[in-house]
Amino acid sequence: MKIATYNVNGINGRLNILLRWLKEDAPDVACLQELKTDDARFPLKDIERAGYGAVWHGQRSWNGVAILAKDMTPILTRRGLPGDPDDTHSRYIEAVIDGMLIGCLYLPNGNPFPSAKFEYKLRWFRRLYAYAAELLEIEVPSILAGDFNVMPTDIDVYKPERWRDDALFRPEVRKAYAQLVSQGWTDAIRHLHPDERVYTFWKYWRNSFERDAGLRLDHFLLSPMVAPWLRSASVRRKPRSWEHTSDHAPVMIELDIPAVEAV
Repeated sequence: MKIATYNVNGINGRLNILLRWLKEDAPDVACLQELKTDDARFPLKDIERAGYGAVWHGQRSWNGVAILAKDMTPILTRRGLPGDPDDTHSRYIEAVIDGMLIGCLYLPNGNPFPSAKFEYKLRWFRRLYAYAAELLEIEVPSILAGDFNVMPTDIDVYKPERWRDDALFRPEVRKAYAQLVSQGWTDAIRHLHPDERVYTFWKYWRNSFERDAGLRLDHFLLSPMVAPWLRSASVRRKPRSWEHTSDHAPVMIELDIPAVEAV
């Protein structure tokens, strides 16, 4: 099974990019972030014509997450991260696909530091930590995928000295990510590429992509049941080179899921 995560940076404005990528890479599951559209304007018909079913959690002009599945509609299990009923941001959606629980998330950016936005980011991280622990307790195959808006270590950022006070790289944020992983999750990219500089995001300015001056913001966390199935993890850099594309590239993992024996 091929599962991808992709911050599309506006699904309607870059729908041609998304559809082209779906055709070329053909993931079985795609977790999308930063839809930047309300629920009513989600381009379901175009996505269905491409061969995918979808569930989504939109928000006008900001945020928004979706899960696509090839030749089927994901079984929606949750919209929104628990822990704060007053939080109206569309940043988490969850579905079951072929017996696997997949959470798609778009963690807050948090800039500038210090600010209320940064404190909101840390609170969101604490809520994610609590909910992720619950997912591990129920012992079902689970994946948390998306734009975490954090570079976990120095190797995940081009020229880290320039980012020390950025909300994506503050020690509080990196500590929160490390604590989340330490629950028992496996960071798929780092597990298979422990010493490699791997980036998933490049700013639009100063030829950042051409110079490979990037950041690793988009992550796959695999539960202990899923981690042994991991066969590959890669950044699909090609779509980042297309005209009018997102500033993120898709990230894809491949799983060898054992067949269920008939009783």
